[in-house]
Amino acid sequence: MDINMIDLMDLEDLDMLETTRRPDRHRHRVNPFELSDEDFRYKYRFSKRFGEKIVGILREDLVHDPRGCPLSPEIQVVCALRNWARHEIQDDTANLHSVSQPVVSRTCKKVAEILSRNSREFIKMPTTLNEQQETIRKFRSIANFPTVIGAIDCTHIRVKKVNADGGQLYINRKEFSSINVQVVCDADLKIMDIVTRWRGSVHDSRIFRECRLKQRFEAGAFSGILLGDSGYPCTPYLFTPLLNPTTPQEERYNRSHIRTRNTVERCFGLWKQWFRCLLRGMFGDIETAKKQLLHVLYYTIWPLT
Repeated sequence: MDINMIDLMDLEDLDMLETTRRPDRHRHRVNPFELSDEDFRYKYRFSKRFGEKIVGILREDLVHDPRGCPLSPEIQVVCALRNWARHEIQDDTANLHSVSQPVVSRTCKKVAEILSRNSREFIKMPTTLNEQQETIRKFRSIANFPTVIGAIDCTHIRVKKVNADGGQLYINRKEFSSINVQVVCDADLKIMDIVTRWRGSVHDSRIFRECRLKQRFEAGAFSGILLGDSGYPCTPYLFTPLLNPTTPQEERYNRSHIRTRNTVERCFGLWKQWFRCLLRGMFGDIETAKKQLLHVLYYTIWPLT
């Protein structure tokens, strides 16, 4: 065959490849905040006003490189929010926003890291006397239990099996791998303190014993007390229920204690319903999972109740 004929065939093949090349879908992204309130809530499980609040807080940290076709702060926030709230496979989130699955994965990790860096600004115990008195007043209105400043408990968040050395330490008493997360919330179910670094096999009492919050209570930083379940030791600043009440007074104490401390259980339930990844499990690498647990920052910025 003539060489020129071969070259011509090659050129025709190249022309065919050029004409069948897929269009660049990444340049046709719709601003999700142009959706109606109803459609926005359907897609992202939160109100548009809530999403705008989060974008406003994180915008400076999500400023993008103007080269190429970068993701706007709005797209980055809603990608992470949808992925965490709906816990769908990342390909579905990617298709909805005209990006690739690896981009969604990197975006979720980036947003989680920013949230973890800024978490202290929003997740904090009441410090002034007025703030503490208002927190105590709200708790007392539940079941007349005095001087309560917070309800404390731990919850297990499922993670994928850790195969590295020490991976068996993530297996909890229910025989699945998890992170044991300690939370203190107020009467409005707002999270005021959180510890996300402990493996699933660690007992609740040890997490509290070695946390900074315990040191602050012992140093007299707060005028109120915590309420915890019987897994915690009873101390002057952490009250637990009586195991064998024998008098009417002790029974009333237990009833009031249970009703008041139930706020943290409700907090867990609401938290996991809004963020389905916490209900079903977080299956990225373990360090990213710990950082993503701090996206409760969303919950502390805006009431979900």
